[in-house]
Amino acid sequence: MKALHAIVDGRVQGVGFRAFVHREARELGLNGWVRNLAGGSVETWAEGTEEQLAAFLEALHRGPALARVTSVHAAWKQPRGEAGGFRVTH
Repeated sequence: MKALHAIVDGRVQGVGFRAFVHREARELGLNGWVRNLAGGSVETWAEGTEEQLAAFLEALHRGPALARVTSVHAAWKQPRGEAGGFRVTH
């Protein structure tokens, strides 16, 4: 198991980005969370296998149709044991 922490910049708030991330993470079987940041970015933490997280990272770069991702700052981390699936936090 691994973890991925990412901050996504661009037009990622008000365009369904958190819902997109939530759906992608659940389809991949990841645990973790996604939330908006005050500066207009979106932050996410996900835990799963390296293959699951690689697919998740690819999805973060893509985003939903209305989003315009300009950058994804991602770092591999040690998992913290997130449980209970994937959730949207505030």
